[in-house]
Amino acid sequence: MSMFIHLLPTGMYPMFRQTLLACAAAVVALTPVDAQVVMRPSLTLDGARRVIAGAVAEARRLNTTGVIAVVDEGGNLMALERLDNTFAAGANISIGKARTAVLFKRPTKVFEEIIKNGRTAMVALNDFTPLQGGIPIIVDGAIVGGVGVSGAASAQQDEELAIAGAGGVSGSVMAAGGDAAAVHFWKNDEVAAAFGKGAVLYAGSPSTNYMVHASRREAPGMAEVHAKDTDIIYVLGGSARLVTGGAVVDGKTTGLDEIRGARIDGGDSRQIAKGDVIIVPNGTPHWFERVNGPLTYYVVKVR
Repeated sequence: MSMFIHLLPTGMYPMFRQTLLACAAAVVALTPVDAQVVMRPSLTLDGARRVIAGAVAEARRLNTTGVIAVVDEGGNLMALERLDNTFAAGANISIGKARTAVLFKRPTKVFEEIIKNGRTAMVALNDFTPLQGGIPIIVDGAIVGGVGVSGAASAQQDEELAIAGAGGVSGSVMAAGGDAAAVHFWKNDEVAAAFGKGAVLYAGSPSTNYMVHASRREAPGMAEVHAKDTDIIYVLGGSARLVTGGAVVDGKTTGLDEIRGARIDGGDSRQIAKGDVIIVPNGTPHWFERVNGPLTYYVVKVR
């Protein structure tokens, strides 16, 4: 090409240069936009709140404390909740765990084990909290954020709460252009394991208005009021005395749109057993006063 240019008459250089520029512009214009931009799921604020809700629900089930932190794919804090009676330092630790999990794309327990096995030089890394309790949040194979928990009864419980929180959005699509429907499936052994300890099967996503819990009780619980969620309960096994309505005694706000109390005064009491279905509308107090356990039951929470 350079030899050809040198043979052109001098007056033709500007015209030839303009032609080359026009051709280059045409090539750029024909380049697909998809080749320049990578589309990927993104964690929304509602998604971060659902992560926290899943972790808080697990903390309530385990009767433990904790601070739950959720960060985006860049490690920036999106949401944080500190349960009552959790030590103050847990906030910074939970954020560090969440950031480590997302930036290094591994559960933080992995790094704790590596250091225990002798690679102590890793502790010199910046922005690195190699303590069990941090989990990446994965949607459609992409890491969209991280959740970290600190201040539960044990490091194992920190991780259990984080896993419960991450499970609230894993498998669902949360793209910047809108949420897409997804089919969720749990094999029978996974469901059995969930009922074995009581767990959140599906904590919802920005595209849904429902959650599914595999619940298990072996003793009475606290009185509850869900300000926004209606509980649809299907009893699988065991029996209990369920009180609904009335007034919550010593009620306190324990989470977003959630109230807990010591008991209910003046409610309706009924015995529930295998095969029964109960719908508890949002805003209605309810309390498992007695449990002939173990009581296992599905709860579909509709908002």
